[in-house]
Amino acid sequence: MPKKVTVVTIDGPAGGGKSTVSARLAQKLNFQFLTTGAFYRGLALMSIKYKTENPADLVKFATSPHFVVDASVQGTTVFIDGDDVTERLHDEKTAQVASRISAIAEVREALLVPQRKFVKPPGLVAEGRDCGTVVFPEAQIKIFLTASLDARAQRRHTVEAKESLASRDHADSSRKAAPMVAAKDAVIIDTSTMSIEEVVEQIELAVRQKL
Repeated sequence: MPKKVTVVTIDGPAGGGKSTVSARLAQKLNFQFLTTGAFYRGLALMSIKYKTENPADLVKFATSPHFVVDASVQGTTVFIDGDDVTERLHDEKTAQVASRISAIAEVREALLVPQRKFVKPPGLVAEGRDCGTVVFPEAQIKIFLTASLDARAQRRHTVEAKESLASRDHADSSRKAAPMVAAKDAVIIDTSTMSIEEVVEQIELAVRQKL
């Protein structure tokens, strides 16, 4: 019987360190690194390009051959109509559209299949808001990274960060479709006073104990 592929999910609010921790952990383990948020930001770029936020159109985009998301040890890459648009995923307009479309239940449902296709050897590190609760509920290791609002705002180095993060926390945790919550079997790590290296080491130890 083939060995089950190891999946590590890292969820939590913005500014908790998910992306940096996940990237370093994936490199240490030589696992694929998937940022599920890239799917929503990629769809946001499709939405902007084709001037529509109609849910039916977005669902079609989600499974279209013109919208491709790839994951490797180096990270997640997004292509639209053959063009690499990864560098544009964090544009402010893209983020605003992604926030709206990520609350649409039909869109989240349509993305589950393409997101789950990355469960393959040697393993997967997936980060986002609902990886451990919805996308990969069978993951062997689930982590929920959090930090105080002040600590997260300080990491963003902007005066507006605290208010922005608080607003985003509320939107992510209160939406009807896959709200951001820690999985019941997740290990919760408060990174407020921890370095990235300390967090990575703690998670890596937990993973290697399961391998």
